[in-house]
Amino acid sequence: MTGDAEANLVRPYTLTAGRTDTSVELPVEAPIQTVPSSKQHHWPSGDVRGRICELCVNSPSVAEISALLDLPLGVARVLVGDLVTAGYLRVQTTLTDRSTSDERRDLIGRTLRGLRAL
Repeated sequence: MTGDAEANLVRPYTLTAGRTDTSVELPVEAPIQTVPSSKQHHWPSGDVRGRICELCVNSPSVAEISALLDLPLGVARVLVGDLVTAGYLRVQTTLTDRSTSDERRDLIGRTLRGLRAL
């Protein structure tokens, strides 16, 4: 394995300082949404956290964020959890017994798109 290939394998986990879990309840199918006030924050160019906040305007799931940014799912979960804790993102509620069939279909569709993209 070349030095570049090794660096590519390690790099995503340096974004999380080696952490693999988050203190936020964060199912991989949960839609994530940008908090309006966070749009005023200016992230450094190329900062993955800024890219995550941009994506979350469209309420993707954690699995979709992982796939769209080509990040391991565990890394995406930790970064999203950090952004939720910091107040930049919020986790939308997942399905309950009172969820409509449209909400259920939407969740299934988003989950399938995220899984296919992985």
